[in-house]
Amino acid sequence: AGENFEQTPLRRTFKSKVLARYPENVEWNPFDQDAVGMLCMPKGLAFKTQADSREPQFHSFIITREDGSRTFGFSLTFFEEVTSKQICSAMQTLYHMHNAEYDILHTPPTNDKDSCSSTGDCNGTSVSKLQRFNSYDISRDTLYVSKCICLITPMSFMKACKKVLEQLHQAVTSPQPPPLPLESYIYNILYEVPLPPAGRSLKFSGVYGPIICQRPSTSELPLFDFPVKEVFELLGVENVVQLFTCALLEFQILLYSQ
Repeated sequence: AGENFEQTPLRRTFKSKVLARYPENVEWNPFDQDAVGMLCMPKGLAFKTQADSREPQFHSFIITREDGSRTFGFSLTFFEEVTSKQICSAMQTLYHMHNAEYDILHTPPTNDKDSCSSTGDCNGTSVSKLQRFNSYDISRDTLYVSKCICLITPMSFMKACKKVLEQLHQAVTSPQPPPLPLESYIYNILYEVPLPPAGRSLKFSGVYGPIICQRPSTSELPLFDFPVKEVFELLGVENVVQLFTCALLEFQILLYSQ
């Protein structure tokens, strides 16, 4: 993405793009490739090696248009092994460039004897060795890159969409293939599973188990399919109480997050 070149290449972010979408066109929801790509991967593409944690991560987002209409997105990000030798070689080259630049910037002058010990082990050199230790070696390491699958829906069925995406990902990574082709499950979700009527719940079959989504009636509060427990875990009880107080007093509230 072009920022923070002092970071090692594995800690930098790279520009992502939409690889495929289905269906191509939806009347009620024109596809905005830039918006969806940015919201699915707000930090861009990330690279890791076998030494890093690669657990799948789920998040949701909202696309609000000029007329105030909303669509809801649900994204599961995971890591796949890089099979392109060209990309692996490029990562190796980036590390060679990074280490060379780091040595030039951080190696102390040769006549500065006070900065080095009698063994010649300078702070700059030791840090440089640490950088190399944490680098990528094409002959030793396996390179992984982030990838994402996403569902865009007219209503915020967060729990159901999360289960759908997790089961689809499980079907791809499992050594045993699912009973039916993967396309059958995707087609079923998009064309055969109806929107539940107001005040009713709907149960349909996923790849590995049943999935339930519930829609509130017109007399109930609007659909909010997110666990309140997570709000308390992220913000703490005191902050939640303070936010609730501000909401009752009609204060303006701004939440800032990375």
